[in-house]
Amino acid sequence: MSKKMDDELLEATQRVINERGVAYLTIENVAKEAGVSKGGLLYHFPSKSALIEGVIKEVLERYSEEMENLNTNDTDTGHFLRSYAEASLNNPQQLTAGLLAAIATDKELLKPVQNNYREWQERIENDGLDPIMATIYRLAIDGLWFCDIFGLAPPEEAHRRDVLEKLYRLTRETS
Repeated sequence: MSKKMDDELLEATQRVINERGVAYLTIENVAKEAGVSKGGLLYHFPSKSALIEGVIKEVLERYSEEMENLNTNDTDTGHFLRSYAEASLNNPQQLTAGLLAAIATDKELLKPVQNNYREWQERIENDGLDPIMATIYRLAIDGLWFCDIFGLAPPEEAHRRDVLEKLYRLTRETS
């Protein structure tokens, strides 16, 4: 399989979901979006479920890599939580397509996401902060992400910046 073609097909899948919605996620629509034949797409991904699995896997890898690369000079208490926040909020749409497609198609496809979240939660709890407060901060980040992706009264830019600055300050307090 060609990695470049796989990436193009996965990006086309995400565009279909993010721009038109999960109801439009069909092999035909993804093939058209990617500019390939239906047979060409099926050569790389034999089913819609395989496409969704591919999107989820690719996004989780990119998301995890981004968290590892952020704040590499930050070794203070709470550094992983701050990286989690930045990765989640810099590009809120990055995980959306896979999640929406998995929820709408087959909840079993969420297993890799659930597993990654368990690992991230464990790292957050062992990041030097009080585990309960660290979890509260993570849930606040997830809530802001949720507001962003669904347009549920996300804070205006200045207010959002103040919320994030306060959150980052709180993650630097160890008491």
